[in-house]
Amino acid sequence: MPGPDVRTHDNVLGEMSAEPTATVHSGVEAKTERKLTVLESHGYMLGRTIGSGSYATVKVASSDRHNCQVAIKIISKFQAPGDYLKKFLPREIEVVKGLKHENLIRFLQAIETTHRVYIVMEYAENGSLLDIIRKDQHIDETRGRRWFKQLVEAVDYCHERGVVHRDIKCENLLMDHGLNIKLSDFGFARGHMKPKNGVFALSETFCGSYAYASPEILKGVPYRPQDSDVWSMGVVLYAIVYGRLPFDDTNYTQLLKEHAKTSKEEIKSVNIGTVTYDRKLEEVK
Repeated sequence: MPGPDVRTHDNVLGEMSAEPTATVHSGVEAKTERKLTVLESHGYMLGRTIGSGSYATVKVASSDRHNCQVAIKIISKFQAPGDYLKKFLPREIEVVKGLKHENLIRFLQAIETTHRVYIVMEYAENGSLLDIIRKDQHIDETRGRRWFKQLVEAVDYCHERGVVHRDIKCENLLMDHGLNIKLSDFGFARGHMKPKNGVFALSETFCGSYAYASPEILKGVPYRPQDSDVWSMGVVLYAIVYGRLPFDDTNYTQLLKEHAKTSKEEIKSVNIGTVTYDRKLEEVK
């Protein structure tokens, strides 16, 4: 899996992202038309923005290649942290390329240029589970049972293939046209995590959203990421049933008392309620 510094217009799948220039001749003069953008050269026409962060934007696009609407995550190399570009992003692309399940957002293509990385994926048109919970406040048992079953099947599929997600939350559970769960955002995922001789490898990358994080992550001790995924699924189930989260991640002290009984000083670099990877970035041992 190549890192982010590759030749201009080479993408991570080895395809060329050429930017052709069309010319038309009138007499002895030639008129140069507008260059195609990288995405246009691949058959994508960008539409509205459906999500944005400090260094990435997600837009809807129409696709000639796939004959449907897609979602494109656009990552700026100038704004993204170096650890994300060198470690997490290549890992994310490597992981999602090998996954295909009806309850996972489908990866379609990745394109890399000098300035940006584009990840093209299936578009889930009905927003997220969080949007539905906020709108309806209460999820009835029929929908809740079906959605949680779909989440369990998606995570089981990943774990059976040695993939751990490490950022399961309501915001990352998207809804397709049929209101089926689609687990998305594998930015903190890791592959090759199958147990060997019954022994599970431990992770020391403390990531995810703190309202959904397991006690081990809050304590900052090595943890089994499969178990952490299951903990996060339990938080999602609680949110489905009660319409709120079990732990208040806006109350810094109380969150730590409830979860890990860890002093404030031990995790002072963490911003509660945000995804973080600034505490420790060791590889999984």
